[in-house]
Amino acid sequence: MDAIEICDERFRTMVLPNAPLETLGQGYRWLEGPVWFADHDCLYVSDVPNDCILRWSEEGGVSSFRKPSGFANGHARDRQGRLIGCSHQHRCILRTELDGTLTVLASHYHGKRLNSPNDVVCKADGSIWFSDPPYGINTDYEGGKQQSELPPALYRLDPATGELAVVADDFEGPNGLAFSPDESILYVAESGRQFDPQPRQYIRRFRISGDNRLSDGAQFHKVLPGFADGLRVDEQGNVWSSAADGIHCISSDGELLGRILTPAPVANLTFGGRNRARLFICASHTLMAIYTNVRGCVRP
Repeated sequence: MDAIEICDERFRTMVLPNAPLETLGQGYRWLEGPVWFADHDCLYVSDVPNDCILRWSEEGGVSSFRKPSGFANGHARDRQGRLIGCSHQHRCILRTELDGTLTVLASHYHGKRLNSPNDVVCKADGSIWFSDPPYGINTDYEGGKQQSELPPALYRLDPATGELAVVADDFEGPNGLAFSPDESILYVAESGRQFDPQPRQYIRRFRISGDNRLSDGAQFHKVLPGFADGLRVDEQGNVWSSAADGIHCISSDGELLGRILTPAPVANLTFGGRNRARLFICASHTLMAIYTNVRGCVRP
């Protein structure tokens, strides 16, 4: 239990005393965007500065899936089982078709180029929601310096019509995002401006109306140390957030329940494996995993 910190007794039943924090691969530059494909029994994950997408499986370990990747960051899986990804370099949302070809789903808004889509989630109605901060075009390390044409924003894409809409624009740096199990709430990490010595550090909670409009957007939880980046939600509605010291588990009422401590800052995470009870962790240059006693939620 050295990797576990109990902050609330509720967390004690969510972790396993005999489940170690495992290293699945290391020596990468900055891991991001993990997504689990249960039917292939594998994980896809970005190594952003190395401009590649990696594939991990229990039998095969880590292998290269796509290089170059357009400096891919966040990923999700749509209702048809296709990989949806964010490209920093190409400043767009990409879909990998079942035959392996790539389709650009969104690259412009009102004639202006997106910044550098960062993270993405798919809703049960087929819509694709993504954050668009300028992080990927601020440096050559994660995509290449380019001029920003739009303010940071949160978008909703209707893939059937191609309509792209801004659902929230009062962000300095929208980052990871995740739906509650019933999709009535959207959690979004506000990481603030890059290179800011005092990042925003908090997660916001939005209410989603029947016509997909967002309201409220109040601060849900402040993450310390570091700041929130990637987010996931379990079946019970608890939010699992990345942080500088590992993974923080936060109840649906905003209370910190506990931490899974890692040797390096965490950028992102996802549930996968058997019964979606294994937590995969992008800990900077190391891919890690730990079995839990909770299950990641599945879109209805």
